[in-house]
Amino acid sequence: MADSGQLFGVRALVCGGANGIGEAIARTLVRHDAKVLAADHPDTDISTRYRDVPGVSGLAMSLTGEDSPVAAVHAAREGLDGLDAVVICLHSQPQRPLDSAAAYADYNNRRLALTRAYFDAALSPLQKSPGGRFIVIGLLRSAFSRDSQTLFDQSEQDLAALVRELANRAGEFGIAVNYIQPGALMTPESRRIFSDDKSLRDFCIAKSAARRLGEPLDVAKAALFLASDDATFVSGTGIAVDGGRSK
Repeated sequence: MADSGQLFGVRALVCGGANGIGEAIARTLVRHDAKVLAADHPDTDISTRYRDVPGVSGLAMSLTGEDSPVAAVHAAREGLDGLDAVVICLHSQPQRPLDSAAAYADYNNRRLALTRAYFDAALSPLQKSPGGRFIVIGLLRSAFSRDSQTLFDQSEQDLAALVRELANRAGEFGIAVNYIQPGALMTPESRRIFSDDKSLRDFCIAKSAARRLGEPLDVAKAALFLASDDATFVSGTGIAVDGGRSK
C-alpha cells in the first residue's frame, strides 16, 4: 500500500469519476497527494462533486463521443499542467445485465475500442512523464446475468489481450499499462441491478470466496498501487479484486 504523499506530483485523469469506482479512485489518489481531473458526463453531478475536495477538479463532458478521448486528455494536460496517469472507468455496468454472446460482443467491442482511443490520445503526453500509467477497470460481475459466467470470464480475457497489446506499445517509453478486474461490487449502478434481481446478488455473493460484495474502495486501493512507484515494473497484467472465487 502506498504511503500518504507517495503520489506527490502525479497528475491523473480519471474518466468516469462522478460516482462508484471512479469516485473512489479519484478520492484515493488525491488523498495520497496526486492532482486529479475527474471527468464524467454532463448529466452527473461531476461539476460539484469535488467542490470541497482540494486537489480534485470535476469536469462535465461527453466521454464516449468520437472526439472525447482527445478532448479529455487535452483538458487534463491543460488543467493539470501535464499528465502522468490515466484511469479508464467507463461502461463497467450496462443498463441491464448482458445475457447473450451477441449482446456482449456489441457492448464490449465498443468499450474496448473506446479504451484504445483513450490510450492513443494519452500516449504522447504520457511519454513526457517520468513514469506514465494507464489503468483500465474491467466489467463488473453484475454486468452479466446469473447464467453468463462464461461471458464474464471472456470479458477479462478480452481486456487482458488488449492491455498486453497496449503495454507492448508503451513499454519502451516507460509507460505501464494494466487493468483491474473487479468481481461483484456494491456501486450505485450495481445497487440498481441487484435491487431488480436479488437472485443475481445472492449468486454473486455465493461465487465469492469472501462470501460478500466488494466496495469501490477495494478497487481504488489496487489503482493506488498501480499508479505508484511501487508498480514501476508491473505492466501488461491485471489485478483481480473479487474476494477470491469459490468453486
